[in-house]
Amino acid sequence: MKLTVFGATGGIGKEIVRQALDAGHEVTAVVRDPARLPVTGDRLEVFRADLGDPGVLRAAVAGRDAVLSGLGARGRGDAGVAVKLTRTVLAALEAEEVRRLLVVSAAPVGPEPEGDGLVDRAVRGIVSAVLKDIYADLREMEAAVARSATDWTVVRPPRLQDKPVSARYRTVVGGFPARGRFIGRADVAHAMLGMIGDAGTVKQGVGVAY
Repeated sequence: MKLTVFGATGGIGKEIVRQALDAGHEVTAVVRDPARLPVTGDRLEVFRADLGDPGVLRAAVAGRDAVLSGLGARGRGDAGVAVKLTRTVLAALEAEEVRRLLVVSAAPVGPEPEGDGLVDRAVRGIVSAVLKDIYADLREMEAAVARSATDWTVVRPPRLQDKPVSARYRTVVGGFPARGRFIGRADVAHAMLGMIGDAGTVKQGVGVAY
């Protein structure tokens, strides 16, 4: 497949690029600073662009089978960046009539998992309070994606870890795995790549966790 990856220098984005190349896909990695992308490959195109202009991004998404985005705030000071940048990406996709889009959000933005105990609910409440601005940004981003003409999937991981791919995680379409507290960035990338051709995830939020 021909794929475009936004947020390609982030923890999940780098893993999407790496794993997609390993699987034999052609990948366009959209970055502001190519020096921050350590991944190389014969089927990799590094597309340098400012994400503020959808017209510039059209060339990066034209003719692609799917677009995957790891765009989001790196900290509380960046709250607002997810919806702002994603709207630009959506404008480029719609202009080029590219349909398949997968984006990363966060577990607290989606529905609470069934069967969680008091401890899990308490922890989730504390985290949501501390990071409320980031989660508000992601909710706006999800709403923008849901209003778009794309065949979207929103992937919602819990706390992220730097771990190698295990491919041993749980997914729940329209919900979240009970007692799912962690997942590695590499496994989030693995899950997203696996969902590209999964019709059951189209126009759905998908919780993913160990």
